[in-house]
Amino acid sequence: MAADVPTALELLRAGRLTVLGQLTDASNAALYCSVELAGLSAACVYKPVRGERPLWDFPDGTLAGREVAAYEVSAATGWALVPPTVLREGPFGPGMAQIWVEPDPQAVPLLSLQSLTGPEPGWLPIVAAELDQGRRALLVHADDERLRRLAVLDAVLNNADRKGGHLLQAADGRIYGIDHGVTFNTEGKLRTLLWGWAGEPLTEEARLMLGGLADQLAGPLGELLSAHLTAAELAALSDRVAELRRTATHPQPSQEWPAIPWPPV
Repeated sequence: MAADVPTALELLRAGRLTVLGQLTDASNAALYCSVELAGLSAACVYKPVRGERPLWDFPDGTLAGREVAAYEVSAATGWALVPPTVLREGPFGPGMAQIWVEPDPQAVPLLSLQSLTGPEPGWLPIVAAELDQGRRALLVHADDERLRRLAVLDAVLNNADRKGGHLLQAADGRIYGIDHGVTFNTEGKLRTLLWGWAGEPLTEEARLMLGGLADQLAGPLGELLSAHLTAAELAALSDRVAELRRTATHPQPSQEWPAIPWPPV
């Protein structure tokens, strides 16, 4: 369903939302639901605004809107890295609704622990990890072009929470990023596991995407995002895109903000 974007969006916007359970490991209220319209149904996640925990660095009640804004930016890139997401009324008031992506149990893992002498071919280093009983290992991620696109999107979104658990591999081979509530801050807060390309030149595909995104932000996309982000946040978003275009490189970890989310996976 996530790949059938028009159908998914219609279902999310107009379908009947029924709560089936709660995702208990989520930091904010995240409800597993079904959504049904005209005989068609799908699973989705519903995060009501009233279930958001207050954060010191983000305005209260804005996380759902940031998730929708992240989807809209992802859609504008043409890379479809975020599942279809809308803001709608639900059983517990307004909130974000996003099509459920079932992870493929047969997919090759995107993260691995390897010897400190690594990484092995096909993998890129993240950080040396402390394990139990004083053991250490190298945490690595796959050298995968799908992940590389997501690393660029996270730099655009200023994503402060790209954990390993926020990467989903669908059965059709797509990779989706989820949980984008802590994005679009005006201050640099990029915190991610996808540092393997830090300092490397952006691909030509990414440079072309950023040029198109800059044009869209100056027009209809900027107007669409203004329903979810402040003028200062929109300006910072445009500045990040401009800086990525200027440097044409993947960003480096900041020395003023933790580079790795916790817990990382």
